[in-house]
Amino acid sequence: MAGPRALHLVCLVVCIMVMTASTTKAAISCNQVINTLTPCISYVVGNGALTDNCCNGIRGLNSAARTTPDRQSVCTCLKNTASQFSYNSRNVALAAGLPGKCGVKLPYKIDPSTDCKSVK
Repeated sequence: MAGPRALHLVCLVVCIMVMTASTTKAAISCNQVINTLTPCISYVVGNGALTDNCCNGIRGLNSAARTTPDRQSVCTCLKNTASQFSYNSRNVALAAGLPGKCGVKLPYKIDPSTDCKSVK
C-alpha cells in the first residue's frame, strides 16, 4: 500500500494535470479517440452489430469534447485515422450514422470531406 507521501504526490500530479488540461488547446488526444471508438470498428466495416460499448464510447467522447479545440481535435483525428484505411461509401454512411443511432448530436458530420477547422 502506498504511503501518505506517495498519495500526496499522486494527488498533486492529478491536480496539475487537471489544471493544465483546461488551459491547453485540446485536452483529448487522438489515442483517446481511437481507444474510445475501437468498439465501433466492426460495425463501421460492416462485420458486426452496433454495440452498447460503441455507443457508450461515442457518448463519452461527445461529453468530453466540450470546447471548440476539443471538437476540432476529435474531428481531425477521425479524418486522419480514416485516411489510413481503404473505405467505401457504405463505411462512410455507417460511420456518419453512428451518432444518431447512439442518440448523440454532433456539431459536424462524420465524413472525409468535413472541414474540421470550421467545427465549432
